[in-house]
Amino acid sequence: MSPFTGSVGAAERWSHLRVEEEDGVVTVTLDRPDKLNALTFEAYADLRDLLAELSRERRARALVLAGEGRGFCSGGDVDAIIGATLSLDTAQLLDFNRMTGQVVRALREAPFPVVAAVHGVAAGAGAVLALASDFRVADPTARFAFLFTRVGLSGGDMGAAYLLPRVVGLGHATRILMLGEPVRAPEAERIGLLSELTDEGGAHKAAAALARRLADGPALAHAQTKALLTSELDMGLSASVEMDAATQALLMNSEDYAEFHAAFGAKRAPEWRGR
Repeated sequence: MSPFTGSVGAAERWSHLRVEEEDGVVTVTLDRPDKLNALTFEAYADLRDLLAELSRERRARALVLAGEGRGFCSGGDVDAIIGATLSLDTAQLLDFNRMTGQVVRALREAPFPVVAAVHGVAAGAGAVLALASDFRVADPTARFAFLFTRVGLSGGDMGAAYLLPRVVGLGHATRILMLGEPVRAPEAERIGLLSELTDEGGAHKAAAALARRLADGPALAHAQTKALLTSELDMGLSASVEMDAATQALLMNSEDYAEFHAAFGAKRAPEWRGR
């Protein structure tokens, strides 16, 4: 995302999310525990706008996405969204669905790694938010449920039909998206949906530790690696190799690359600057 902006200033307070920042690590907590962190129109919009703001301002070097209470996120609120959409016309419904897709694009295009800390249910849109993150750290209580067909909608919601086959393969993705059956933590680890399976209650701590490790590392290298992983999903080998070459040539002119060489010669740890 471009760092250039117009007249709109940074938000000082987010009404539908809990946002905490500490030395380059931003923790975003879905905070409706009484509703299993079900998403509203406003929560989607806040998440979209927050990710855009963090991407523009370059103040985040890693982000943890978590849920308060008994679970990660139960998806769209049945009354506030599903009930409300029944009264919307096609143009309004298209606007809403495009907005939810913008959240996924913002997660994938953000120039910093995103770590989802999953416990309990991650259902519907909650499952897609975790899927769109770069890392999924979960404890044994986690279960991912792509429930869209069970409410009469396509399983390919919010980019799920694009992302899930690329994470777990077409066969597993077809079963998961068609049937809408929950994928519990042991199976999620087996099929490659999880980056790390922790002890019970340990997902948030492990996700925070991973985010800290990422934030303390070479931010520019992480950003470009993420960009290439996303961009090259649809490229042939020749185009991918060329993009890799151009990226490496640019990074070889960075301060971080020179800093590694200096640190190696001095037998010390590099002091990464993200430049």
